[in-house]
Amino acid sequence: MFIQPWDAALDNAEWQTWIADGHDFGILSVNGLPGRAPIVVPTHFTAEGSTLLIHLARPNPAWKAIDADPHVTFTVTSDYAFIPGPWRAQPGTPPTDGVPTSYYAAIQFTCQATIIDDPQDKADLLRRQMAHFQPDGDHAPIAPDQPPYGRMLPGIRGLRLNVTDIRAKFKYDDNKPAEQRTDIAHRLTERGTGLDAPTATQQLRRLDRTGTWQA
Repeated sequence: MFIQPWDAALDNAEWQTWIADGHDFGILSVNGLPGRAPIVVPTHFTAEGSTLLIHLARPNPAWKAIDADPHVTFTVTSDYAFIPGPWRAQPGTPPTDGVPTSYYAAIQFTCQATIIDDPQDKADLLRRQMAHFQPDGDHAPIAPDQPPYGRMLPGIRGLRLNVTDIRAKFKYDDNKPAEQRTDIAHRLTERGTGLDAPTATQQLRRLDRTGTWQA
């Protein structure tokens, strides 16, 4: 993922807060077997420090590829919108001279994958995920010897992704004047389609902060 200096995360707390704020669905990318295309798997995940926890169905084709090469990438992308050219035109120039772009936030984790097959360990992984996704505890006990999860555990495999590198990108025209970015955020709010509203929120959130690229 290419990151311009002005698109980089302002600090680690920015991407950590963004992930914690409900951005818990991403794409697992696994190197393909020789002669095969890479395998990509959309899935929810749970973040615990420098580890991501996921589980997949046992028949998933990703397992053979992970066995062959445990180096994987996990990407989370959201708060995206298409920005029409006229919105980005330089002041004093025809609106049609503006060049369109995409706004988005994306976090890319490079990881070393460890497969979890032990029933107790899989149950523990599921309990950790449920603590995140259903914190009220409104579910049956998750244990190998209790229904309904006990009889389902053989059908899944767990995956612990130990993060070795993180690249965070918040592409919201930070290199343009604050007045223009404010105007674009208002236009996004008025348009109100897709993820326009959260995209505007991200842009407005960054208005009064500057990254190290301006130092």
